[in-house]
Amino acid sequence: MDQPLKILLIDDEIDFVETTAKRLIRRGYSAKTALTCAEGLETIASGWPEVVVLDVMLPDRDGMDCLREIKEKWPTLPVILLTGHASMETGLHGLESGASDYCLKPIDLETLVEMIAIAHRESRQPGA
Repeated sequence: MDQPLKILLIDDEIDFVETTAKRLIRRGYSAKTALTCAEGLETIASGWPEVVVLDVMLPDRDGMDCLREIKEKWPTLPVILLTGHASMETGLHGLESGASDYCLKPIDLETLVEMIAIAHRESRQPGA
């Protein structure tokens, strides 16, 4: 990585986002956090992130609605859905709505890093 990959974590679980952001930064990534969809959209609008990790349960808005807005405004921005309340149906619905991938919490950091790398790589391919 020439420049650190910029990852935005949107999740209302403060301990999760703070810990995950610190662990990603230690691995050479650049990470920011948002506790609400509105805060996340503001960060995305600034042009900062290259990959978004989005929880489906947010205090201000349904995560699936947040995903749809992200994909409407920034269709090439990869978004990985993250949930502790997932079902196969939620994950498939997320993929149909434009998510790059989905996973259940708690997620192993290695697995998350791999998903982020794949989503970022695929978003940079022609025709993605």
